[in-house]
Amino acid sequence: MRRIMLALALSATVAPALAAMQQAPLEWDSGGKTFSGVLVYDDAGEPRPGVLMVPNWMGVTDAAIAQAREVAGEGYVVLVADMYGKGVRPADSDEARAQVQSVFADGGATARKRAGDALAALRGKAGALPLDPDRIAAIGYCFGGTIALEMARAGADVDGVVSFHGGLGSPAPAGAQSPVSTSVLVLNGADDTSVPDEAILAFEKEMDAAGADWQLVSFSGAAHCFTHPEDAGKTGNCRYDARSAKRAFEMMRDFLGERFQAGGG
Repeated sequence: MRRIMLALALSATVAPALAAMQQAPLEWDSGGKTFSGVLVYDDAGEPRPGVLMVPNWMGVTDAAIAQAREVAGEGYVVLVADMYGKGVRPADSDEARAQVQSVFADGGATARKRAGDALAALRGKAGALPLDPDRIAAIGYCFGGTIALEMARAGADVDGVVSFHGGLGSPAPAGAQSPVSTSVLVLNGADDTSVPDEAILAFEKEMDAAGADWQLVSFSGAAHCFTHPEDAGKTGNCRYDARSAKRAFEMMRDFLGERFQAGGG
């Protein structure tokens, strides 16, 4: 009996250490340029799905990594994707705007290329991490939400994409000649002035023409940035909304759970 009690005590002590949240840098190349993101995952257990997370226009920040830790805590290996290049970290909204404009300067080709190479970098960690390379989704916030939708339009090999308060337009829209084969979930702030009603209508028509499996949910009272706690207390179009954020994350969990199960998980 004494041996059994000792074994139980040891297992209780060791188990939390084996299930620690890990955070590590990851670099990859795209278009002759080096990019630097952050991997976040729980190091215990069997291989689990991966999530490519594209942050808002401020890029790879502490706030983005904190959000990735929340997502990873749901049982995913998350890569916070760098879309600008190693060492390129906007200091303010003006610098961020300039970087976004550069990413889309060629009609979206660079955006899609960089996102695809980040996806390949995540998938390439299978074996080294508890990652199932056959079950990967892409999510994004604001600018990152726009990138996630561009991945769907480009035919990226993902089980689904989720856009949190992202822009809905595209320089290269999908359609009958460029169908969207993955499932799409758009989580939109109903009061987001950067996404007018006509943009929503155009997106819906685009997705229908592309034969997409899509959902668009608008949250009443929510504006842009509604999932970002760092924007709590702000006024204007970029502000945090705790109620809408909670509901949006729950919808993301349900969506990813369904998509990864459909993918064979």
